[in-house]
Amino acid sequence: MNSTASPESPARLAELFERQRQAFRAQPYRSAQARKSDLGALEKALRRYADALVDAVYDDFGGRSPTETRVLEFFPSLEGLRHNRHKLAGWMRPEWRPVSLWFQPGSARLYKQPLGVVGIIVPWNYPIYLALGPLICALAAGNRVILKMSEFTPRTGLVMQHLLAEAFSEDQVAVLNGGPEMAQALTALPLDHLLFTGSTAVGHKVMAAAAANLTPVTLELGGNSPALIGPDFDPALAAERIMLGKCLNAGQTCIAPDYVLLPEGREAAFIEAARRAVFAMYPRLTGNADYSAIISPRHFQRLQGLLDDARAKGAESLPLNPDALPPADETKRFPPTLVRQVNDGMKIMQEEIFGPLLPILSYRNFDEALAYINDHPRPLALYAFEDDPARRDRVLRETISGGVTLNDVILHIAQDDLPFGGVGPSGMGHYHGRAGFDTFSKAKGVFRQTRWNTLPLLRPPYGKMVERLLRLMLR
Repeated sequence: MNSTASPESPARLAELFERQRQAFRAQPYRSAQARKSDLGALEKALRRYADALVDAVYDDFGGRSPTETRVLEFFPSLEGLRHNRHKLAGWMRPEWRPVSLWFQPGSARLYKQPLGVVGIIVPWNYPIYLALGPLICALAAGNRVILKMSEFTPRTGLVMQHLLAEAFSEDQVAVLNGGPEMAQALTALPLDHLLFTGSTAVGHKVMAAAAANLTPVTLELGGNSPALIGPDFDPALAAERIMLGKCLNAGQTCIAPDYVLLPEGREAAFIEAARRAVFAMYPRLTGNADYSAIISPRHFQRLQGLLDDARAKGAESLPLNPDALPPADETKRFPPTLVRQVNDGMKIMQEEIFGPLLPILSYRNFDEALAYINDHPRPLALYAFEDDPARRDRVLRETISGGVTLNDVILHIAQDDLPFGGVGPSGMGHYHGRAGFDTFSKAKGVFRQTRWNTLPLLRPPYGKMVERLLRLMLR
């Protein structure tokens, strides 16, 4: 196992990339047993370093709930490892495909082949799961991997470096730390695939850099994810579930609900229920280890700027915390806040919020609500609280989003048999489970010809026999 430091310069990275590429050429197809062994080694290392990772994330955030780290990062990572090990042999098995009558008795099969060297750029908000989730898929597909950790989580990056160096040689899995220049250097390499999780703005730059080498990309971005409450759905139940999803990791979640659409006349009921839900979860925010800090003062000030801009343009803010917080520079904890009377001219409705601010809008009829969603960029997630089957089906048919959870929030990301990914400005491509295996594999179609077949009948010189065959073929 490798115990050296990760590459610290573009030149060192280029050398590492070449080593991984040569290692892949020497062993282009790892067996199912070898891949399962890789996943087993990763699980053992993850369990050994669990406490160190929890502490590192806490330090990087300046306070994040250890329980949230274990529930939101360790649990889905371990579930993904188990799911991939269990399903891997079936995914690797060549698939028989039908052959047209005209090409029989030939046969067709689909082979899944590893791509080679994969790059993964990890965001800061879930630095464990959003590193290991794609890594699990890439290893299951038989690839070599270079991980770039976020500069905003340096302690987590260092622990992840030691964890993966203990489990794998550097020519199979390597970790990059450092600043944006290392991410730029990684995107400039002729990788066989690149997965990036982050903002839409940076996603543009990543895709442009990858285009220089025609590197295939999977982009997991963001956008404003709506929570639509149906006309007859209990607003109190919706508020309870929405506020939980909004307050996890203090809203620093790419699929957190970004705004609520609810029927006119239900606003007061929703607001009161939201207050009760927040108070039940966090009776106080000051000194509460269950409520996470914002990752950095810069990100805190960005949230404050969104709120100030909304207020200056006529919005009303409704803090939901039951007690006053010390100054931001002491805690970095931003209180859960509803924002009313918003409009599309406000930055809070234009940008991904990534914090515990939640705008609420009302609609007069269901058509108006669907139209509002469709008038805006396609989101990474959509949440519909609706028991009526007809209206629920309308949401699924008439809106387009990366994924959907019905009558709750966020839970679709934890389903290993569902693909996860955005659409349009919220991303492209999918991973998780079989979708991740397929993303990091080349689906290679193979046709096998037999000694005796019908194709010689179509060879020149063309004559009446060919004309008769063509009449049958083109009928």
